[in-house]
Amino acid sequence: MRHVAFVVPFKFETSLRFLRGALRLPDLAVGLITQEPAERFDADIRQRLKGFVRVGDALSGQQLADAVRRLSKTQGPIERLVGVLEQLQVPLAEARQALGLPGLSVDAAENFRDKARMKDRLRQAGLPCARHRLATSADEVKAFVHEVGFPLIMKPTAGAGAKNTFRLDHASQLAEALTAFPPNPSHPMLLEEFILGEEHSFDAVAVNGDCVWHSVSRYSPGPLEVMENDWIQWCVLLPRRIDGPEYDAIRDVGPRALKALGLETGLAHMEWFRRKDGTIAVSEVGARPPGAQFTTLLSHAHETDLYVDWSRLVLQDTFSPPQRRWAVGAAYLRGQGDGQVHQIHGLERAQRELGSLVVDVKLPQRGQAKSSSYEGEGYVILRHEETPVVAEALSRLVQTVRVELR
Repeated sequence: MRHVAFVVPFKFETSLRFLRGALRLPDLAVGLITQEPAERFDADIRQRLKGFVRVGDALSGQQLADAVRRLSKTQGPIERLVGVLEQLQVPLAEARQALGLPGLSVDAAENFRDKARMKDRLRQAGLPCARHRLATSADEVKAFVHEVGFPLIMKPTAGAGAKNTFRLDHASQLAEALTAFPPNPSHPMLLEEFILGEEHSFDAVAVNGDCVWHSVSRYSPGPLEVMENDWIQWCVLLPRRIDGPEYDAIRDVGPRALKALGLETGLAHMEWFRRKDGTIAVSEVGARPPGAQFTTLLSHAHETDLYVDWSRLVLQDTFSPPQRRWAVGAAYLRGQGDGQVHQIHGLERAQRELGSLVVDVKLPQRGQAKSSSYEGEGYVILRHEETPVVAEALSRLVQTVRVELR
């Protein structure tokens, strides 16, 4: 029996799906570390846990290490410490280092978490990425603007999910940004050139430093454009075939980028662009499972349960690469307007025309508050053997269904 610790700082549904995946594995004793009280977790989780520790700050490496020591006294020696949130990866690595546990190192975790450092590592390895500057003064910002020009992207050095990320198109917007977020050595500003082109993801599994499995998807449009325009219904498409020449570049660059950043064993989520001239550039990489229902999409496309597969990979050192069997796509239903969900228009028509393709759905509920995430208030996942069928169905779906907020 292997004893492991799983960190779920807050009761987020995505984190719970991965926790449940770990709890389904045989010969595994799982202890939970969280900021939440035990009664907030459903009975099916509480009954299967072998240990439980509540901490004041689950994003503190020291508190995580102390929690593991407490679990060890009642549960048995802990062999692995894991969690899925982006913000957790450095604290987890710090705790593992203090405890002598295997997993992503502190150096590698910081490579993935600090976006400026990430770009530096990729560029040093000769890999294509957007030009960037970590500016600590207004003069450094202006020098980068003079070098790159508009538009450009301003973002935090340790961001996640396109939050607090802005596109600056002209000098007046830059002046406002410098007033609102004046850069200094303690709070630098990360600037990037804005790349025009198609945005994609590259999700990959590495085992002992080698990329053994990957998936490619396409965003329509990119998350930043979605965050800037409330009316946009966002879609993601996973083509059935990803072995064609159009993906040669990312099949080469993706694994090399993960190796350069220091991923040994784990699942990584990379966002990348294809420019109009066909060249590609890596945008960002996370050394953790993807969000926005991507793990569900990947599970449907490969007829597997990637929530369980990830747990088996990071907790038991085993992974069987699944085969791509379907084209899959998701339409994220984002409310129009402000306030709460008032009504969903076009649902009956969409069900009549596209219902045979639906494999998963979460519909917005009347009275539901507007989401602060680009994922929106709900989603619909479609699947078919032929990629064009899914692509066309996604287009019809977002044109037919409208979520009204009031």
